[in-house]
Amino acid sequence: MTDTVLFLPCAAGVEPLLADEVQRITALDERDIETLRGGVRVHGDLRTAMQLNLHSRLAQRVLLELVWGPYHDEHDLYDLARSVPWADWITPRQTLRVDSTAQRSPLRSLNFANLRIKDAVCDVMRERTGERPSVDTRHPELPLVLHLGPEQALLYVDLSGEALFKRGWREVQGEAPLKETLAAAMLAAAGWQGRESDAPLLDPCCGAGTIAIEAAQLACGIAPGLQRRFAFERLGVFRGQLGAWRELQQAARAAVHAPRTQVFAGDVAFRMTDFAARNAERAGVAQAIQFKTADALQRPAPVEAGVLMLNPPYGERLAPKGHGQAPAAARESFEGGGSSVEFFSGLAAHWKRNYAGWTAWVLTPDMKLPSLMRLKESRRVPMWNGPIECRLFRFDLVAGSARRDASATPASDENPGS
Repeated sequence: MTDTVLFLPCAAGVEPLLADEVQRITALDERDIETLRGGVRVHGDLRTAMQLNLHSRLAQRVLLELVWGPYHDEHDLYDLARSVPWADWITPRQTLRVDSTAQRSPLRSLNFANLRIKDAVCDVMRERTGERPSVDTRHPELPLVLHLGPEQALLYVDLSGEALFKRGWREVQGEAPLKETLAAAMLAAAGWQGRESDAPLLDPCCGAGTIAIEAAQLACGIAPGLQRRFAFERLGVFRGQLGAWRELQQAARAAVHAPRTQVFAGDVAFRMTDFAARNAERAGVAQAIQFKTADALQRPAPVEAGVLMLNPPYGERLAPKGHGQAPAAARESFEGGGSSVEFFSGLAAHWKRNYAGWTAWVLTPDMKLPSLMRLKESRRVPMWNGPIECRLFRFDLVAGSARRDASATPASDENPGS
């Protein structure tokens, strides 16, 4: 497969960042990378697919395009799937699963569409080998993804298996962990890549540590897929590529280095700081992050200037855990059902007093966050945290009032009319 077509889905708003990342990872010509709504299409080869699984921090999966064509009903889907030489991909002793997505499809039942794809695979295998594979809905060797448009159907092999945000290190998490791919998108949008030229980074509301761990892995040159397995490793088409795969893994291990910039993190809760520290240990970056249990409203700046990066708790992400009136920290009050206005206004006041010269990036679903903090954003980037529409706001912090001239217009990555 010298000309392999791949599709890398990603969170809405992340597409241009992902296209840039793909180019850095693969060194492909820009003409081979196409930015689409919901992801990036890549023309490469099987080595490209392996590189992207190993190194992409922003993609949700790496899908390989098998076959596409027009359809009117489930019989057309069956015929389409029968055109694939399935014996090249799996043996009868292996398993498969079919998932599907649809946009304005005329079909009434996606389950029946999935069934017809499965039937086609099994019939081709039975005719070729006298046996058929079985279905495994949890851990299939051959995960297939069917996408149905109004008139066209596209069938992919999911080369990743488990979603790429599962880096292989997380065992302990808080109530609402931020996905690693979204944390990486926040860092990419800020232009922070863990280089010597990047300022030290602090997440004062670290929760389970996702942002800090992603940042520390960048600072240490640790590939995000270095600690996990992928579906393509069990597929026949890649059998002749496994030597090249081991070389890619070996090169990634050899590229790990001491951190090139500092990463700081902490949380008001000892429990969460402990979660984060244990996750960092499993991720191989325990020595690259300085953890400290501290209230974000009281923590002094660890260095003279740096980058604040945080995803503070909010209603859709964390259900109220009580209504106590006596917590010492406003953030504890916020997490316990208190006022977000108090937390954010207090946070802004603390930043003005103690973090002048820093840049703050805050991910939130509250479009009015700048007015809550009485700060003027210099940039806002649309991002989605699962089904929750958010904005990543940038604030350039100065002492005293951080409001700018009301006529100043912040930079925005939003499309007109969005």
